[in-house]
Amino acid sequence: MIGSLLTILATTLSLLVVDIIFSGVNIANFPAALIAALVIGLINTGIKPIISLLSLPLNILSLGAFSLVVNGLCFWLASLVVPGFRVVGLLAFILAPVILSFVNTFLGNYFAEKFPNATES
Repeated sequence: MIGSLLTILATTLSLLVVDIIFSGVNIANFPAALIAALVIGLINTGIKPIISLLSLPLNILSLGAFSLVVNGLCFWLASLVVPGFRVVGLLAFILAPVILSFVNTFLGNYFAEKFPNATES
């Protein structure tokens, strides 16, 4: 339970960092970032595998580079659902999910070090 909350918190903070770095990503406030983190998680677990499977031939032809487009599409889909979260521009569409992933990994590892028992049941 606490591990899931820390994951959502890490994603929320990562979204706020992405908002600072990219002018094409606009997050209105912390609650919008929190809701966006939840929606991104749901899209990544529900819709992204389907899109990845359907785009597998393009991904093979591009030697994996098309996965950046798939990540951007999922990021953009979340912005359509969440009020107060907006993604505008090709640079934000492609690179913001990459930065989100890096920052999220860093924060996830940080939380795992600070709270080692959080993921145990």
